[in-house]
Amino acid sequence: MQRFETLDISGDAAIRAFGRDLPELFVNAATGMYSLITDVKNIQEKKTLEISAQGSSLEGLLVSFLNELIFHFDTYGFIGKRITILTLDTNSITATISGEEFDLDRHKGKLLIKAATYHRLKVHRKADHWEAEVIFDI
Repeated sequence: MQRFETLDISGDAAIRAFGRDLPELFVNAATGMYSLITDVKNIQEKKTLEISAQGSSLEGLLVSFLNELIFHFDTYGFIGKRITILTLDTNSITATISGEEFDLDRHKGKLLIKAATYHRLKVHRKADHWEAEVIFDI
């Protein structure tokens, strides 16, 4: 199964993520977002953070989770490579993110993402997998 794909959105950036279950969907959405920022193959797993987020729905939880990752990138320069979901229910998520500080000498910068948005946000179950569409402000 494909993990994610980028979508053509005028003036913004977007991904469609896929997963056999919700944890895999959230991991693939985060990986897709990170791939908009840089080539994730060049990220080394030097440090691990534990993050948590809350939301009032699956859609809200996904936006909150991705915005928490964006916060760590904007504030500390931390970009993840490996994401492990520790707990996930309809209102909260806890995950570990392994990665490193973004280094312009080693990481090619692509887009500067400001936030995951609710605009045209979708999280839904298909017959045999989950899909999510997220638009990012850039």
